[in-house]
Amino acid sequence: MTIRILTVCTGNICRSPMAEQLLRTRLRGVDDLLIESAGTMALVGSPMDETAARLATEQGSTDADGHIARELTRDSIRQADLIFAMARDHRKSIVEFLPRAVQKTFTIREFARIVTSIDRAELGVILDQAGPDAASQFESAMEFIAGERGMVRPDEPEDDDVIDPYRRDSDTYRLSTDQLVPAVDVAVAFIGRVLRNEPAH
Repeated sequence: MTIRILTVCTGNICRSPMAEQLLRTRLRGVDDLLIESAGTMALVGSPMDETAARLATEQGSTDADGHIARELTRDSIRQADLIFAMARDHRKSIVEFLPRAVQKTFTIREFARIVTSIDRAELGVILDQAGPDAASQFESAMEFIAGERGMVRPDEPEDDDVIDPYRRDSDTYRLSTDQLVPAVDVAVAFIGRVLRNEPAH
């Protein structure tokens, strides 16, 4: 069974494609994993924003030039096993589209914050109880993470957001990237831990 991860921002030309590409690059080698992106108000058919594409490439993306923006749909939400919103307003839009998606939808910085705080031993027990099937382990891990939501709150609500850089200055693009990349790296480590059945650190 293929595990599907969806990243979501507004226009699907800056933040969510960068997240998609960096997740794909860093999780290369993990079998049966599909990573896509979409926008709540996508500039459908547009390429990736030039500055965002350059920054994504600097961070290791190899396919920024091939990105084509697409609109978020109820089907794409339904099919996803994990959804990374770039900000709280995107998370809200996703859940309004499909309320039951709340359990699998996080802002990516929120997800990273939760993952950083969890009990690794407890996660290991949960994965063992889920059995050897990767899809079952992934589902159990996501239920565990969703259950930890709200246990450790951000210092400020906006700390769960990746700032929108679109049509802003170069410093804002850099800030957006600097907010996104560490969260991607935490997510990658966690997803790799679950899908590769790696030992807890």
